[in-house]
Amino acid sequence: MPTATQLMDVINIQTEIAKQGLDLGGVMSLVVERTLPLVGADGAAIELAEGDEMVYRATAGIAAPHLGLRLKRENSLSGLCVRAGETLCCGDSDSDPRVDREACRRIGLRSMIVMPLKHRGTTVGVLKAMAAQPEKFSAADVTLLGLLSELVAAAMFFATKYDSDDLFHRATHDGLTGLANRSLFMDRLRNAVSQNGRSHGAAAVLILDMDGLKQINDGRGHRIGDAVIKEFAERIKAATRLSDTAARLGGDEFGVILTPVDLPVGIEAAVARLQASIAPPFEFEGASYQLRASIGGASFPDDGSDLEHLLEVADQRMYTIKQARYRTEPRRAH
Repeated sequence: MPTATQLMDVINIQTEIAKQGLDLGGVMSLVVERTLPLVGADGAAIELAEGDEMVYRATAGIAAPHLGLRLKRENSLSGLCVRAGETLCCGDSDSDPRVDREACRRIGLRSMIVMPLKHRGTTVGVLKAMAAQPEKFSAADVTLLGLLSELVAAAMFFATKYDSDDLFHRATHDGLTGLANRSLFMDRLRNAVSQNGRSHGAAAVLILDMDGLKQINDGRGHRIGDAVIKEFAERIKAATRLSDTAARLGGDEFGVILTPVDLPVGIEAAVARLQASIAPPFEFEGASYQLRASIGGASFPDDGSDLEHLLEVADQRMYTIKQARYRTEPRRAH
């Protein structure tokens, strides 16, 4: 049976999950991070069933580099877990015929617990705890994860349900782009700072300013400008992880919350992904538009914990980058 300390850890995690509210990415990120110390796992993942595949949508530990990994449902233990609707354990992936052995070796896992996340009879995902050694997990570990699974599934279920509800969506998302609006962005930034403050982790915020939108609006009209904004938003969204939050803060200003993040390389990698996604020309109604952005970042705890201060630091760094670019590069016609 779990110890009193372990049970208290479960209660604390449940409290943190409840504080995430309807932030689906935040819930999943929190769960995989806290699974590691709870059962002594080397890695953890939440997989969602998408068509005939299981997709890693939140990862931690040895699974962290494999965010977005896709497994065939019919050839994986997680797919079998969804079909059976019950917890499955693997003592040694090298000899278990139910697992995707190639994927296990790529990740470096030898044993695992795979638990369905079910709410009201619906399986909404799979929580997987991983270890690099065989026969790592005990029956007590399975019990501990089971105590979490119902609340985790409920949180994911309601986050998904209400996120698609028209009224809630209109209240928290930008009408033109579908990205989070400033209100939801600030709520999630507050959650990210609070959560990482408790776990001694790190989070970062990026401010992106579109270059050249005013010239497009003045020269081609706001209808074209809106099309460019929507495309810009799609490219930002494509370059962010499920655990991140991309938002339109107003006009030509956008924001991205990165959590979890390794500092400083995580910020540099995110900026590189965003710039690469934004860079290709946008073809619309027979014309080509060059999309560009100036991006500044700030991190918690390095740059402080006050939300407005973090945004101000990121904004100042963005502005410095924009001014340097205008001093060294000629204006481009659109």
